Amino acid sequence: MKRSLFILFFIALTSCYNVERNCQDYKTGEFKFSFIVDGVEKTGTFKRTKAYSIDYFEGKVDSSSIRWINDCEFILKKLNPKNSSEDDAIHMKILTTTDSSYTFEYKLAIKKQNKSIRVEKGTAYRIK
Repeated sequence: MKRSLFILFFIALTSCYNVERNCQDYKTGEFKFSFIVDGVEKTGTFKRTKAYSIDYFEGKVDSSSIRWINDCEFILKKLNPKNSSEDDAIHMKILTTTDSSYTFEYKLAIKKQNKSIRVEKGTAYRIK
């Protein structure tokens, strides 16, 4: 009896938990993002306006258009792709937010035939 009461209490507590997502705070601004390539940690920065994302990485600048689906999801599409893989749109989804960062996941916007969907996660930190 005590065990079932404990389980019921635990379910009641966890079902009320809501993840904080103030996505409006991250629609525009300047951010930094760290990632690992071949075992080496690299950092890039990007500036986001309501319509564009401008990426700065290792002295190179790359721009993408942004199409917002809702307050927490958008599609990135490179403006000047250099090859066919860069031509693929990316679906970005903000999962959680804090006062200075947000956690997100991204994947190809359109599933390619005979390929599994690869979803990656990351955290971006506000610079300005």
